[in-house]
Amino acid sequence: MSNTDSHSWFATCPKGLETLLALELVSLGADNTRETVAGVYFTGSRALAYRACLWSRLANRILWPLAQIDAIDVDIFYQGMKDIEWGGVFDSSKTIAIDFSGENRNIRNTQFGAQRSKDAIVDWFVAMGAPRPSVDRANPDVRLNVRLVRDRAHLSIDLSGGSLHQRGYRLQSGVAPLKENLAAAVLLRADWPGIAARGGALIDPMCGSATLLLEGAMMSADIAPGLARKGFGFEHLLMHDPSQWSAIVGDAKSRAERGRVAQLPEFRGYDWDPAVIRRAQENIARVGLENVVRVSCKPVSELTKPTHRPLPIGLLVCNPPYGERIGHKEQLVRLYRQLGKAMLTEFPDWQAAVLTADLDLGKATGLRSYKRYALYNGAIAASLLLFDLSANELREMGRRQVDVKTPPPLTEGAKMFANRVVKNRKRLSSWVKREKIDCYRVYDADMPEYSVAVDIYGEHVHVAEYLAPKNVSVESAERRLDEIRSALPEALGVAAGKIFYKQRSRQRGAEQYTKQDSQGEFLTVTEGQAKLLVNLSDYLDTGLFLDHRPLRLRIAQEAAQKDFLNLFCYTGSATIHAALGGAQSTTSIDLSKTYLTWLGKNLAANQLDARCNLVIREDCQSWLTRARDHYDLILLDPPSFSNSKAMSESFDVQRDHPQLVRLAMGVLREDGTLYFSNNRRGFILDPTLHDDFLCEEITLKTLPPDYQRKRKMHCCWLISHK
Repeated sequence: MSNTDSHSWFATCPKGLETLLALELVSLGADNTRETVAGVYFTGSRALAYRACLWSRLANRILWPLAQIDAIDVDIFYQGMKDIEWGGVFDSSKTIAIDFSGENRNIRNTQFGAQRSKDAIVDWFVAMGAPRPSVDRANPDVRLNVRLVRDRAHLSIDLSGGSLHQRGYRLQSGVAPLKENLAAAVLLRADWPGIAARGGALIDPMCGSATLLLEGAMMSADIAPGLARKGFGFEHLLMHDPSQWSAIVGDAKSRAERGRVAQLPEFRGYDWDPAVIRRAQENIARVGLENVVRVSCKPVSELTKPTHRPLPIGLLVCNPPYGERIGHKEQLVRLYRQLGKAMLTEFPDWQAAVLTADLDLGKATGLRSYKRYALYNGAIAASLLLFDLSANELREMGRRQVDVKTPPPLTEGAKMFANRVVKNRKRLSSWVKREKIDCYRVYDADMPEYSVAVDIYGEHVHVAEYLAPKNVSVESAERRLDEIRSALPEALGVAAGKIFYKQRSRQRGAEQYTKQDSQGEFLTVTEGQAKLLVNLSDYLDTGLFLDHRPLRLRIAQEAAQKDFLNLFCYTGSATIHAALGGAQSTTSIDLSKTYLTWLGKNLAANQLDARCNLVIREDCQSWLTRARDHYDLILLDPPSFSNSKAMSESFDVQRDHPQLVRLAMGVLREDGTLYFSNNRRGFILDPTLHDDFLCEEITLKTLPPDYQRKRKMHCCWLISHK
């Protein structure tokens, strides 16, 4: 790749920021920009790609489109991946990870697609006589992005090396933090650069970890948002030109040095929580702006304009709470009302911007906004409300105005979807009430056009989008998802801010194997006697598989005075049930540090003694080959596929389950019970297991009423010694 030739690139971004991102890329020198959902195609030199990685305040990732590959079946896809000259992209000493999204008739699992992609790359290097590249899902040198659309796979190389919203200055934050690139978008929509150029100030009355203030200050000080990052993905590619990159970074450092000593606007932030203010101060210091951005502890009720110098104009900007951080909606209404009064009385000639996921709360300010933008704070649909405080007045807010939603009329499709959700919930209501069910599925792609799963988690809702049918275009799928967003709050009587959305078929970057978001907010739900922590925003799954509810409750009933073994334990919900059911001991095994930490939180939430509930981080198969203890009750629930770096070989449940079951049966006491479950479509239990053990399929007995329409969600066997 030459220094000057023009190449095609693709920048991803949160939905709603495409136009802003296209303008930003043009300002960096991009040509031929073309917006699409959640991203922008553009052309330019390698230096432009470097600048986009370093200077984009809005992008999540910068991708280098490498090839389009036929994927009509698995073998053709594998060969197409293997035909690429990988030795010209990176050398085999680099670690890799594959972010695979999308499904078709023959590639029906993203983990399987990622596995075959990895196999093709590794096999290419082996065929060339080179060492095998290692897989590192968490922190790879080279991250590849494969997006499957019908029978074509779009292969790209991720130049970013991790989402670009991670600037490097925020190591800790408050609950439900605002992503840095969304904060930048809020400021750009509110014309902060223009206000700053006219001598205006920036104040955040609910600053949290100071993200909005720091993004605004970095704009004013001309500090590149990626300057503090530890590294970028392109640094491990053969296309990389270190001298060119060094020159671009050197220029950015010089600009930042000049910016930090220049005359900058006033930046002030306040928050009621002293601990959050301390974290904000640490973040500010990491950017080197402690002499510019000042934060202090002050509630909204005491908000006043600083008087140490005249501040005739400025921008008051904030991301107030709209969920569980402060309390119930009545408390939040009062908070927003206080904010509205302070905005109008203390800052009468200023501009203001408020980001909220609940328009009722936005109305509770009592002020009229002149502009509203739809944005997404992670999985949460939000609205940015802009106010001109010089032409505003405080309106009286009656109860009806605050508490009753008056959304725009639903489309016919949205009405149809809402009616089905309402009907399903009514059908399940007596069971939910009788069994005291806190979490359940209320809709599961009942209508192919609205291909989502909708799950209730107490007062919250989790929506996971499936891959749309082949005859549904991407644009139609997006429109129908918008209809779902408009219909659900009214259909379920839940505020929009308490509904979390995941798009399973469109995951990019580290999202495939790790986090989808970084809000860090856990909710406590109940199931039987257990209190279980779920996270609706940060991961592809929530930490609780609802279709296994009956099996967990069954284990709770059978666990008294028994030794329980939980293999591939995930977040340990079955372990909690067994322990609360009176198990003499529990042993939980998984490779994931994240999930085992989660299990520890679940144990603590239920006040269970860690000394009686052993947690082991290890590959289950390896552990079973060395195990000497025996157990009365075992749950074996392996993944369909796994290619973890910590395992010597990949795992395929259909191929490998006979050996795995036999290993587990080797540590099961003679009168014990093994429950073997998995979610592989079309799974067939190996016939030889019937010869050696008593195997009873109990799939239908372990499917709850909310999953009766999807009887292939999982398969389950009760296995015991003959």
